[in-house]
Amino acid sequence: MAGAFSFLSRGGRIALDSRARKLTLLGLVLLLSLAYGAISIRICVAAYASAKPDLASLQSAVRLDPGNAQYQHQLGRFYFLVRQDATSALRAYQSALQLNPHAAQYWLSLAAVYSFLDQSELQKQALQRAIQADPRTPDVAWDAANFFLVRGENDAALREFRVVMESDPYLPPAALAQCWRVRPDADALLRDIVPPSAAVHEAFLELLLSRKETIAAAKVWAHLIELRQPMEPRQTFEYIHYLIEQQQVEQARRVWQQAAPLSGLSAYIPSSDNLVVNPDFSLEVLNGGFDWLYQKQPDVTLALDPTDYHGGHRSLAIQFDGQAVSDAGIRQLIPVQPNTTYDFSAYFKATDMQGSGGPRFAIQDFYTEKEYFTSDDLKDADFWKPVSAQFTTGPETTLLLLHIERFPQGSPIRGQLGVDDIRLVQARSLAGEP
Repeated sequence: MAGAFSFLSRGGRIALDSRARKLTLLGLVLLLSLAYGAISIRICVAAYASAKPDLASLQSAVRLDPGNAQYQHQLGRFYFLVRQDATSALRAYQSALQLNPHAAQYWLSLAAVYSFLDQSELQKQALQRAIQADPRTPDVAWDAANFFLVRGENDAALREFRVVMESDPYLPPAALAQCWRVRPDADALLRDIVPPSAAVHEAFLELLLSRKETIAAAKVWAHLIELRQPMEPRQTFEYIHYLIEQQQVEQARRVWQQAAPLSGLSAYIPSSDNLVVNPDFSLEVLNGGFDWLYQKQPDVTLALDPTDYHGGHRSLAIQFDGQAVSDAGIRQLIPVQPNTTYDFSAYFKATDMQGSGGPRFAIQDFYTEKEYFTSDDLKDADFWKPVSAQFTTGPETTLLLLHIERFPQGSPIRGQLGVDDIRLVQARSLAGEP
């Protein structure tokens, strides 16, 4: 149809076959565009105003975009936190919730105002609405839990603390501290409140160790192992250190055995063939648990030497280079049985050792410091030389300390000592039985 243009309307097809009608349509489109542009500009100006932290700008944002719940909430926060005007804040928060009743944060803000106004029941209602709006958000659960604690509603508080522990990676220690204060019962908390998370159990264990709750800590550890989840070695090291301080050697040994597979440390488990962990220094030194422990000593340098060794593929090199040396700074704690005979052996290599006396292997009771074995001076050996001994532990000995001491202590010494292939085993009788 030449010279004709048409569009559809509700009433049917309208032919635009005149200039007037075309201009009318163009005008309508322009008006709609101007209206849309004006609205867009108002929205942009409102957003710009809302970003300014002053009352006039926030009021302007609300006036320009009255249907935006976020601007009402920002205005309420300004009234409440800056002006400390709870009444104005209350009106702004209520306006925000009329526009969006599904925002948990708005309900929390409203609950904070009711708390300020000492309106406990209204505060509780607002918190319950926040929980309904978002039952898994840790901020909501945290505020609700503390509110319930103040009211003495401990069961409700504990339920919300569980949500916190399930949802937030940083708040479990604080939540657990509150739970333990309210209900210091490890069995009940593990059964009903603590989620099945290794990280949360580790935080619980750390809390109990700090309070020296040894029995409760053992229960948490048992639950942690039952989870069969990967564990950080650090927590195991701290627990073993605590148990050794408490002279709970058998529990410490059991913890090391249980944790090793979950911490990637299976290679560090001792055996009946050798109670020394990492005896040839082929593994990395953990400086924790029942592996080698080291502490920096003045004028002593410790290093793993891959170029010179007796067995395996490296040895421990100890460089002495100074005054007043009393200990090499390397040691290992070894659980043993009382009234039991053990065989000890090792290899050393000493070059350019200068000074009276020399370094020595030493084995003693960790708690009483009773000496069971002290070697001759480890010096004058430019080849790998063996050291061996046999000794019997006393009736109370459960933990040995193996270390390298300087004798005489405090005297100058220079040179390098290498040690390797260290071994401790229970001695066997002539019949070949332990």
